[in-house]
Amino acid sequence: MRFEVNGTPVDADPAPGQVLRTLLREHGHVEVKKGCDSGDCGACTVLLDGRPTHSCLVPAYRASGRTVTTVAGLDPGVGDAFVDAAAFQCGFCTAGLVTTVAGLGLTQDDDETARLLKGNLCRCTGYRSICDAVARRCNTVDPVAGQDAGRSVRSPAARRIVTGREPFTLDVPATDLAHLAVLGSPHAHARIVSIDTTAALAAPGVLAVLTHEDSPATLFSTARHESRLDDPDDTRVLDPVLRFHGQRVAVVVAESLREASRALRLVEVEYEVLPAVVDPEVARSPGAPLVHGDKGPEARISEPGRNVVAQLHAEMGSVAEALAASAHRVGGTYRTGRVSHAALETHATRGWLDEDGRLVLRTSTQVPYLVRDEIAHIFALDPAQVRVLTGRVGGGFGGKQELLTEDVVALAVLRTGRAVQYEMTRADEFTIVPSRHPVRVEVELGADADGVLTALRVDVLTNTGAYGNHGPGVMFHGVSESVAVYRCANKRVDAEAVYTHTLPSGAFRGYGLGQVIFAIESAMDDLARSVGISAFDLRRRNVVVPGDRLLVADPEEVGDLDIHSYGMDQCLDLVEAALADRSADLPAPPGTLVGSGTAVAMIATIAPRGHYAEASVRLLDDGRYELSVGTTEFGNGTTTVHGQLVAQALGTTVDRIVIRQSDTDVTGYDTGAFGSAGVVVAGLALHRAALQLRTKILSAAAALRDHPSDEPRTWDVQDLGPESASGVPLTEIARAAPGLTGQGTHDGTPRSVAFNVHGFRVAVDPATGEVTVLRSVQAVDAGTVLHPEQLRGQVEGGTGQAIGTALFEEMRVDDEGRVTTASFRSYHVPQMVDLPRTEVLFADTADDLGPLGAKSMSEAPYNPVAPALANAVRDATGVRPHELPLTPDRLWRLLQR
Repeated sequence: MRFEVNGTPVDADPAPGQVLRTLLREHGHVEVKKGCDSGDCGACTVLLDGRPTHSCLVPAYRASGRTVTTVAGLDPGVGDAFVDAAAFQCGFCTAGLVTTVAGLGLTQDDDETARLLKGNLCRCTGYRSICDAVARRCNTVDPVAGQDAGRSVRSPAARRIVTGREPFTLDVPATDLAHLAVLGSPHAHARIVSIDTTAALAAPGVLAVLTHEDSPATLFSTARHESRLDDPDDTRVLDPVLRFHGQRVAVVVAESLREASRALRLVEVEYEVLPAVVDPEVARSPGAPLVHGDKGPEARISEPGRNVVAQLHAEMGSVAEALAASAHRVGGTYRTGRVSHAALETHATRGWLDEDGRLVLRTSTQVPYLVRDEIAHIFALDPAQVRVLTGRVGGGFGGKQELLTEDVVALAVLRTGRAVQYEMTRADEFTIVPSRHPVRVEVELGADADGVLTALRVDVLTNTGAYGNHGPGVMFHGVSESVAVYRCANKRVDAEAVYTHTLPSGAFRGYGLGQVIFAIESAMDDLARSVGISAFDLRRRNVVVPGDRLLVADPEEVGDLDIHSYGMDQCLDLVEAALADRSADLPAPPGTLVGSGTAVAMIATIAPRGHYAEASVRLLDDGRYELSVGTTEFGNGTTTVHGQLVAQALGTTVDRIVIRQSDTDVTGYDTGAFGSAGVVVAGLALHRAALQLRTKILSAAAALRDHPSDEPRTWDVQDLGPESASGVPLTEIARAAPGLTGQGTHDGTPRSVAFNVHGFRVAVDPATGEVTVLRSVQAVDAGTVLHPEQLRGQVEGGTGQAIGTALFEEMRVDDEGRVTTASFRSYHVPQMVDLPRTEVLFADTADDLGPLGAKSMSEAPYNPVAPALANAVRDATGVRPHELPLTPDRLWRLLQR
């Protein structure tokens, strides 16, 4: 058939059942993305005869004789508006959004925009900036030499993103590429008795069928941290014992994905079905089926005979005595459910052997170096024999701090010698990719007559699922800053992370804090009511202040975490004042109950136990600079800030900086982009490197102008400009001192804390249980704000994701451990119409540890949102919610009781 793409005729012979999305990508139009392949997300939107269309729903043959326009063929005006408004973060959804906006001819009306863009999902931005782009509001500025830090300059990748030219993981050309498909377990717990691959191997196009017989025996964890000992070694690439529905049973490698998928049906497996346990309370009880009862001490599992991955039991003072003597006591049991990261780009890896026989993996990961080192460990390779690199990654939120596709692709490449690709489906993302930990939290608080805390007790049970990836870290972190934020002489923490035969849980924005903060902040709200003071005043009386030690439940605890700047007081004041002004509220629907609520959160700016970055900045021959850093860009915005920091130090502009990143062959070591460390670790290393290079450049300029390099001299910012130093052209300096480079490092210690306060006003319909947000405001203590618009976007995006957690999102798991919400259509990721506009307020602080005084702010905005919203619902209805999400049916039943 023949059709036209962006004005160019295309001849094609689509396969039976093929859709337009895959046909376009086969013809090089990689600007058309895959987010769901079910018409729910809009990432694949094209204009079909001028009409916005989800190309994943259109049979390819229906394009015959028609015109297709992708984002690359549009007039640049709409894309320019997205650039000016900074209307993207990871950017994976942006091509589809730009195409939809162009096709619909959207203009000023935000309400109309929200209604018409309901078919386009964005997981990162919170949608406000997208509305700004449609309305042609400009949120960015032009660069100014030596002054870009602190200003909303445009992202260096902006133009490529809005035109679809920025390459994500699978957007680079490949030849002779084989594809991988995975056969998943039909049982929650089973042992493979036998497996016959004869028929599958004989199927057309099949190159290999891999089973546990082909798997390395090495146990590892899919979780990645600086120390691989942080997580239990309980996983194999392919295992004869299956511990959750969907776990890998066998892998087929074939010339095409269609052939690989067809061959899966020919693999014959005999299973011995074993008893399973899906409830964590039952799982740690005597006689429960054991998930990893076969593991020894080398696996680093706390109590495999009781399904306990990790545990903490600690107390300072006497909580029982303090509670008995308290004038006020409140408590309750709170539950949070599973949540999907729902990053628009699914997990994917492409692997091959280079000309020297080295294994190369291009993958959607937040942690390239940690993946490299663990792949080398699993397959007994020298790390120098493995290269890991990323393009731009389409969202992460902690879900790509895992090794989920790289290991099986490495196995396939090493066994076949071929280039192999594995791209997960959206159903895979819901059913086999680790989710946010479901958590049960018991809280009990005591206070004196004035509302000063006398006792704080939490009992936490986390369901880590079938494997312990991130289980210990999420449990320990969940009861860390959430408890340490309050001054109290008597604290007790009991926490256990427990295995079950369900989908594994993993790292998710907030890393356990959000779940525990939901419980503690809800109880604090009840305590304020009991004492008879405002929620703001209760927190002012009890939050830590400068000079306090940050203690969980050990009075002798000594660590590297401290208050190096303090903005909690400002954040409380800002939110209280904002909520007191009702002029900005949306009108409450008739017949609804209106209430307000707030919550606070504290978070460490860097993950504990070491987070390392090595960075360099080099003067190029043409007078520009090359920035080299190992961290990954996945919507966290670090790439833009890194450029700002270097430009500020070198008196230049961000557009004169070339960026090389996230490739283990060409950049220095970096622990990875998690724990919000991209700015405060890698950014600080880069700033140090730029300052060192600055000194070298000025010294070289002095030598060229007859100033000996050892002559005492004070240099100020005017000595180094965009194209010269002390009047000497940078190109001349580069010729005289070729390869001039500055180096910088950071080891992630000591660590500071950041603070966030959120406030809501809501209206609750007692007849339906529906919650309408009338006002949403968050004050953040981010230290020096290096990029106001980007920081605002991070807060809005984190808030939007948290509102989804609080009101809509819930991965449902049946009694047999099977996930039943396997698509966007059955799992409610917030659409543009679902989210309010959140007012973002900045505290005026500067941290003495961060680059130019900055603090991290990627995870932090998520944590106080759910409890603030639940507290507002309690204020409106008089009924305390104890379980998330607050879906209308759940809240309606609560109101009826």
